[in-house]
Amino acid sequence: MMQAAQPDDTSAIREAIVAGRTTLGIELGSTNIKACLVGPDHAPVASGTHAWENELADGVWTYSLDAVHTGLQGAYADLVADVEQRFGVRPTTYAALGVSAMMHGYLPFDADGELLTPFRTWRNTSTGPAAAELSELFGYNIPLRWSIAHLYQAILDDEPHVPQVASFTTLAGYVHRALTGAHVLGVGDASGMFPVDPATRDYDARMLEQFRHLVAARRPGLDVEGLLPQVLTAGADAGHLTVEGAALLDPTGTLRPGVLLCPPEGDAGTGMVATGSVAPRTGNISAGTSIFAMVVLEEPLTSVHHELDLVTTPAGDLVAMVHCNNGASELDAWAGVLGQFAAALGRPADPDAVFGALLGAALDGAPDGGGLLAYNYLAGEPITGLDEGRPLLVRTPGSRLTLANFARTQVYGVFGTLALGMRVLHGEGVAIDTMFAHGGLFRTAGVAQRLLAGAIDAPVAVGETAGEGGAWGIAVLAAFAAAANAANGATGANGATGTGGEATAPALDNYLRERVFADVVLDVAEPDAADVAGFAAYLERYAAGLAVERAAVDAL
Repeated sequence: MMQAAQPDDTSAIREAIVAGRTTLGIELGSTNIKACLVGPDHAPVASGTHAWENELADGVWTYSLDAVHTGLQGAYADLVADVEQRFGVRPTTYAALGVSAMMHGYLPFDADGELLTPFRTWRNTSTGPAAAELSELFGYNIPLRWSIAHLYQAILDDEPHVPQVASFTTLAGYVHRALTGAHVLGVGDASGMFPVDPATRDYDARMLEQFRHLVAARRPGLDVEGLLPQVLTAGADAGHLTVEGAALLDPTGTLRPGVLLCPPEGDAGTGMVATGSVAPRTGNISAGTSIFAMVVLEEPLTSVHHELDLVTTPAGDLVAMVHCNNGASELDAWAGVLGQFAAALGRPADPDAVFGALLGAALDGAPDGGGLLAYNYLAGEPITGLDEGRPLLVRTPGSRLTLANFARTQVYGVFGTLALGMRVLHGEGVAIDTMFAHGGLFRTAGVAQRLLAGAIDAPVAVGETAGEGGAWGIAVLAAFAAAANAANGATGANGATGTGGEATAPALDNYLRERVFADVVLDVAEPDAADVAGFAAYLERYAAGLAVERAAVDAL
């Protein structure tokens, strides 16, 4: 959690805010939009949040653009209020700012900038035929949620909006364009739209040509490369805040235009930055509404695996991603039920306290969960071949139903599908020195971290900023862009050329190691032998029990 500034630091931070030497990061997550203000030393000094929820409209998981705009303004206003309360000033400018958001999905626009269909988020699993055909064509795994799968599925289905598509992008790309007018995207987020060649740090030329030939008969003249955002690597000048963008973010008129923006990124990339894991043999796990692991590869994988996506770091290095649609939401729901039960007993408790008590009980559970099984499938889960989900708690008459076993099983349920994907990565011989964990699940010290170490049989590190997550990560990327552009003397409103790689000096990995994480204290949990054996036994039952989950989807 963010720590308040000490009294002797307050005046220095106030001065930095007034002088515009802070950086701002905004991340649009699944359930919260968070804004994080970062000082010149990269430490978070203020934050703001706005809660929102996706909606299922006509069978599509979506967020409206009105909700995006309202959420941005709400999170920013909450941040400004926090700054005023802490430091007695209102920020008018920043050294740089950045936007990140849930990766993938589909936001198609016409030539006038009008959205042609409701935003189709990463949660939608309606692109099976397109993803399968593209994976076969490219010899490269194309997940259901990738933007190109959504576009090609729309082509296959002859959707009437397709001829009008003049551009398409991700949520981060949309917000960035609303703030700057620039149709660009960070390479990490771009690699979830269309495969990226790590050698060029741009869209894969061979696959672009294959796609042209594939759609030529159905949509002659469709040039997907012309529809995609320009790819930029970390450190590039991605444009400047326009008058309209400043008014969108801050309707009060206090925020001035002209602020430098870093390339917009996906939440996977900002998670890597937030944990300092952008070098080979490092990786991170982000746990929220979804849960995913990112492992930076030393060399390409030998085979195509549907459980593993190939994306990149914000600098363009190849990453294997294990992405699970379902994360900690079901655990949160059970914590809510227990909180309601406490209130019914006349003992209402703070939600964080209830969640902490539930997690703490997990440590006393049997290593294998006492025979219980938990499936956190609120949505479909491509890794296990499910188009829909049904949350389940399953036990046999001989299972030991206790609070401790229940709690441990719910945490195991968060990690279950992820562990199946990590097994595939292990089978490829990929070496991991340490996995860094972040997200709200790890704010309760020592519980989820220890159980995760047992689940993946690898050390798991958590830093002081584990609860800050991607909003802090994109603020750090904004600081990196400010430093890189100062070093390169960039002055234009959009000085990036090519893929933007020319502006990345110093290298992102060096910047993080030497300037951001040099003094960060990490808490490292080594895998406990009993936890490793217990989770392995649990995972065997979990894999076998997927038949029950499939039956529930069919029956309910």
